[in-house]
Amino acid sequence: MVEEDAELGADLLKESIEQFREVERSLDSLELESLLGDEADARNALLSINPGAGGTESQDWAQMLLRMYLRWAERRGFISEVLDHQYGEEAGIKGATVAVEGPYAYGYLKAETGVHRLVRISPYDASSRRHTSFASVFAYPEVEDEIEVDIDEKDLRIDTYRSSGAGGQHVNVTDSAVRITHIPTGIVASCQNERSQHKNKATAMRILRARLFERLKSEKEEEMEKIQGQKKDIAWGNQIRSYVLQPYRLVKDHRTGYESGNVDAVLDGELDDFIQAYLMGRRDE
Repeated sequence: MVEEDAELGADLLKESIEQFREVERSLDSLELESLLGDEADARNALLSINPGAGGTESQDWAQMLLRMYLRWAERRGFISEVLDHQYGEEAGIKGATVAVEGPYAYGYLKAETGVHRLVRISPYDASSRRHTSFASVFAYPEVEDEIEVDIDEKDLRIDTYRSSGAGGQHVNVTDSAVRITHIPTGIVASCQNERSQHKNKATAMRILRARLFERLKSEKEEEMEKIQGQKKDIAWGNQIRSYVLQPYRLVKDHRTGYESGNVDAVLDGELDDFIQAYLMGRRDE
């Protein structure tokens, strides 16, 4: 056809390439989903981000990670909502919890659980020295109402306080924010996203149920690992991934060895290659 009509052939070739790329993207997505066989993988996810020691440096890094995951969710067409967001004194965040809704959201985001390390020239250091910052990320599967997670009301301590925003500006002047502590485990869930105390309490309970479910799941996995003589240590300080901005630019996952020199793209949410490498590694194991 190209020989008979060069102009028509060029148009058909362009259209074919576009269709091929679309099919390629669909196949990549299907390949990823084929690696997600755990019971909870298809669920929505709750993502918790917390800075490590280091004050403003690590709090700023935690905020960068929050933006990265929100952009990743947007790129995949997922719905994301920041449920809890605590501002740092100077910059960044002291912590955040994000709900991510979409097919296999938890299956993908569980690959991000662990400690993330940033190396850069600090924008908060007058001497422009290089700093290393840490932040932890943890993904929980969202627990549906029909799943049994036994929570005794007597085991809960519920505190209310005023929601606040950046610079100490109050979102409102009533004690609408809610913090729920599960006394037996010490697990804390909070929400200050809504003006309604009732809605914030319901959301905090939603987070608490997810964290308790994940704790029970982890305990079962730990028992199996002991039986098999294997023990995973995902402890603070054992980073799963490093993001280096100075003296060179590189993002490297220490679990899989996968790396990318396009740091800006990764921080803008291009995480699928890292997630795929992790899931394929888990499959091989």
